[in-house]
Amino acid sequence: MLSRDISDCGFLPEDAFIQRLYLEQRRTERSRRSFILMILESGNLLKTSHEQGICEEVLDVLSRGVRETDVRGWYEEGTALGVIFTEIGSGDGHSVGKALMNKIQGALASRFTASQMNQFQLSIYVFPEDWDREGGSTASILYPDSMRARPLSQLAKRFLDIAGSLAALTVASPVLVTIAILIKLTSKGPILFRQERVGQYARKFTFLKFRSMHVNNDHDIHREFVKKLIDGSVETDGEQKVYKLTNDPRVTRVGKFLRKTSLDELPQFLNVLIGDMSLVGPRPPIPYEVESYDIWHRRRLLMVKPGITGLWQVNGRSRTTFDEMVRLDLQYAKSWTIWLDLKILLQTPRAVIAGDGAY
Repeated sequence: MLSRDISDCGFLPEDAFIQRLYLEQRRTERSRRSFILMILESGNLLKTSHEQGICEEVLDVLSRGVRETDVRGWYEEGTALGVIFTEIGSGDGHSVGKALMNKIQGALASRFTASQMNQFQLSIYVFPEDWDREGGSTASILYPDSMRARPLSQLAKRFLDIAGSLAALTVASPVLVTIAILIKLTSKGPILFRQERVGQYARKFTFLKFRSMHVNNDHDIHREFVKKLIDGSVETDGEQKVYKLTNDPRVTRVGKFLRKTSLDELPQFLNVLIGDMSLVGPRPPIPYEVESYDIWHRRRLLMVKPGITGLWQVNGRSRTTFDEMVRLDLQYAKSWTIWLDLKILLQTPRAVIAGDGAY
């Protein structure tokens, strides 16, 4: 079998390679020393048995072009080989990556014909710098372990999202109309507030809420607050830190009530219905929030879609530190089941009515 043959050359099978990639990510989160992931794709040349000689040539090229401490293996069994160039230091990772790519391409060109070279696709990714490159599409490449969700469970979660959002929009339709009228009568501007948010795998989407603020206000106050919150220097409210601004001057009178009762969140059921969000999951951040993230914070955006409610909302809501909120999101992502989603959904009305930490 081909995967057994390449393990004899020091190349790991897919599961072992993905596990090593995960471990290197965790190492980088602590050391801040970047690494490079190189992926060589050529499905037709690598996976067919009669081209095994070509595969052995590719393996030899990669083996000669890496250090003993680098990690080699199948990124995707039979179609894509991967190399993790560990701890590349504090220099420009992209310059190092370009040099490595040129070196490997030159070695391949000396062994293969032009037509064969056209079937190879070589990609370089610098972790953590490239995690949201190309509109976030590379996040799923750098974190392939996050893509390995259970398909039946994912299907069941999506069914729950569609059924739940349709039911919520139908039942709440009189409330939606009433809120829309109140917003229009009491302040100038649109009924709905649209904002770019960061979804799963760092993909951007348009987030919907009922407008609770005056139009044309300055967002710098929130940007500075979020930066302080994430780095742990935000001022306290009493003895507890809060995740949201209190006494925000940008909020309208109706907006204060909508925020306190979380009724401003109702339009997000449309986000759930079209698939940008889920009923349960991490809250979707604003792009400038993500810019202040530590490396490990990014994992909250990977394994599940962002949600309207979640463990954070039913366990203290805004009255937690940012790191505690992220840990709750990661806990949910690792342990989620349909039953956990239903439990959180049943606990959400109590958290909303209590209003603890809502502003």
